[in-house]
Amino acid sequence: MSTIAEFRIPAADTTLEATFDRLPELRVELEAAVSRSRPCLWITDAERTAVDAALADDPSVETSDLLVETGDRLLYDVTFAPGADTLWDRLLVDGGSLLEGWGTDGWWQARVRYPDRETLCRAHDRLVDRGIGVDLRRVTDVSPSSPSRTNLTAEQREALEAALERGYFEIPREISMEELADELGISHQALSERLRRAYETLVDEEIQPIGESEPPS
Repeated sequence: MSTIAEFRIPAADTTLEATFDRLPELRVELEAAVSRSRPCLWITDAERTAVDAALADDPSVETSDLLVETGDRLLYDVTFAPGADTLWDRLLVDGGSLLEGWGTDGWWQARVRYPDRETLCRAHDRLVDRGIGVDLRRVTDVSPSSPSRTNLTAEQREALEAALERGYFEIPREISMEELADELGISHQALSERLRRAYETLVDEEIQPIGESEPPS
């Protein structure tokens, strides 16, 4: 039985504290499949020039490169400074898989799937031992006997299956998003949006309100 945990962690103990302080309305979405060294961040609710300046002055950021600018969304490739505590450094070891990660108002939040509760406990203890203030907000056990259903579109399923087969979810990645998009014959932006919506759909289906996981007797 796998376990899904939702964490809330202050940016002051991890990364981008200065950026959140400078741009309090900023929202950052972390791609669910991340490299340990150079994650991609979708940033909204801020102007590009302001984001560029904030990232350049943030001591937790070593480099940042704008990849995509579309509407009110900006996609940055970021390298964090040596020694900076990132969410995935300790959350994803021992088989953890990031389902969703985002930051706003000075806080990072993440949903992570673990093989079991013991693995979750080890990840939580690593954060505490590091002195990181972690709030474990919700834990859900997912039974393998749960009914198999999904609201994924055919395009979302195709993107997820191709990403899995080609090693996009491995750490480090075996294929870049640009390369995967080329293989699927779509744009980088279209693939990123397709995967993001697929992640949201799967998270909504996996995390059920308490009391709704089993039918009434």
